[in-house]
Amino acid sequence: MVRWPVDYDGAWTLAGPVHRSGIGLHSGQPVSVTLKPSLEPGVWVQWASDDAAPVRLAPSQVRDSQLCTTLDLGSRRLATVEHLLAALAGCGLTHALLEVDGEEIPLLDGSALGWVEAIAEADLLEVPGWHPQRPELEHPLALHRGSSVITATPAEQFSVVGVIDFPQPAIGRQQFTLELTPQRFVEEIAPARTFGFRDQVEHLRAAGLIQGGALDNALVCDGEHWLNPPLRFPDEPVRHKLLDLIGDLALVGFPRAQVLVYRGSHGLHADLAAALADRSPVQP
Repeated sequence: MVRWPVDYDGAWTLAGPVHRSGIGLHSGQPVSVTLKPSLEPGVWVQWASDDAAPVRLAPSQVRDSQLCTTLDLGSRRLATVEHLLAALAGCGLTHALLEVDGEEIPLLDGSALGWVEAIAEADLLEVPGWHPQRPELEHPLALHRGSSVITATPAEQFSVVGVIDFPQPAIGRQQFTLELTPQRFVEEIAPARTFGFRDQVEHLRAAGLIQGGALDNALVCDGEHWLNPPLRFPDEPVRHKLLDLIGDLALVGFPRAQVLVYRGSHGLHADLAAALADRSPVQP
């Protein structure tokens, strides 16, 4: 059984490679990723289809895209990266190489659980002589997009507070708070699946989105009930929103702060990541 790091102050890579394949949420196409060990700090991507040098992922590569986080990597784009990045960072990995076949990360079951299981299968290896440089805040930050708000308040450790408020009775208003550690991420955040609404499915598919969405990789809400229960947690939707937040902050690093998000979105998370990047020590 894998022993997860106790916090986010160490440096870790994979002990060996591990492969996962599946369907892309929006493209509906078969895609795959091989996670590999790396001694270079950060998360790197290379394409299985060519021999170009790996590219180190950075917050500046994030592009505002509908319903997912997309990275602009020169002549290529890589979509729906948030669940995999959340698993890597949430589990404490600071060094990793991703060999990608396709233009999107596999959705798996709609959560980060499959990626956590892959990481556990490969196991972790400590990287000596390197420590992550985490964003430091001197004063609180507050950002908003319309009625959605995200704040970061200086604190000793990284903690997250998520609040959602939906008119659908099956979801309603939910709040979840957690001081994050790798073990708590694995147990309390990673299993939470993405969710959507039955009355939006046809519209989104007509727009070329969620082509790979299905009842085995997303929770679907139909007003007062779920089409595919049971939920893994009574408040699974708000936990999944925090999973997205963790994935969207992965490339900038977890700040020593309490981050509170009300009605979050990938775009709003990216705004906070950009603000934190301006306050981060220079990474080696």
